[in-house]
Amino acid sequence: MARRQGTGEVTISDVARHAGVSKAQAARAMGGYGSVSNEAKQRVQQAAQQLGYRPNALARSINTGKSQSLGVVVGDVENPYFGQAIRGISDVARSHGFDVVLANTGESLADEEKAVKMLLDKRVDGLLICPTSRSAHAHILDAERAGRPVVLFDRDISVPGLDVVQMRIAEVTRQAVASMIDAGHQRIAYISTLKLAAPEFEMGQDLDLSTVTQRVDGIRQAHESAGLEVDSRLFCFGVSNREAADEAIARLLRLPEPPTALVASDSLVALDLLLCLKRRGIRVPADLSLVMLDDQPWAELVEPPVTSISQPAYSLGEQAASALFERIAGTAGGRRIWLNPRLVKRSSIAAPASSACAGEQAMP
Repeated sequence: MARRQGTGEVTISDVARHAGVSKAQAARAMGGYGSVSNEAKQRVQQAAQQLGYRPNALARSINTGKSQSLGVVVGDVENPYFGQAIRGISDVARSHGFDVVLANTGESLADEEKAVKMLLDKRVDGLLICPTSRSAHAHILDAERAGRPVVLFDRDISVPGLDVVQMRIAEVTRQAVASMIDAGHQRIAYISTLKLAAPEFEMGQDLDLSTVTQRVDGIRQAHESAGLEVDSRLFCFGVSNREAADEAIARLLRLPEPPTALVASDSLVALDLLLCLKRRGIRVPADLSLVMLDDQPWAELVEPPVTSISQPAYSLGEQAASALFERIAGTAGGRRIWLNPRLVKRSSIAAPASSACAGEQAMP
């Protein structure tokens, strides 16, 4: 008998009858929990193979409390940086015989809270979270209290006791901005997708994302080391699409002293900026120099090739997943695992032009 006849799927009751055991024995044998003899287990497994039985993962998780799966929560799956991290997580999970359940929040705290609840309802064995907020983290602590280990990756929260895998981004950002200052730039703008609660940015204000806080610290340190003041008007936030990028460029170029260099917070922002600058006839680096965080293959293909900060995103995912499996095995949390990005110098930095907005005059 290869398959149960009829229209329905093969059930555990079918397997039990075929193996000559009770339904409870068959369920324990297939689920790997409870007490069942080796002989009964062999009969059940043979019957399941002959009938083509597919175990009900949800039922198994209810019985065992485990689902052989990890929950992953990220802010933007379209960002190649997170795509590489997710690949690292998935490869480690697969090597342990685990599946990955992915949730994308769109950098929304409310959606992150819903995602964590959904993953807990699915009985994932642990959670890997790139949090949207340093301060709003009750849902993350609730997951830990519910017995589901949590490891944070890329971003931190203002609560000790959790494992965190993240980049040393402040120092490499300082190096990137210092290279611009060494080329003669004193007006350096920073463009970020982070949305601020306040309408205007002031240096020293609390930023609710640890990675952005570190980048701003690196920019500040580079200026202080060179004896320069940081102009808060050169910081643009909430730049999450091409229209916003164009508005940011227009605002910066209207300043009495416009910037001569730009730092893009990630590769997607950098792409939007390059397209907006091209549309305005502004050349990189002849009119504006550019550095982007998160190196991507296309950075070498554009003209000029873009100076970038290379972050080991795949390793970030690998190490975060490995840390979570250690937590699942019973290791206590509270570790800080740091990875080191590096500055990749190419051709998008040059000495400041006499007029950063030379190409702007041709635009309406």
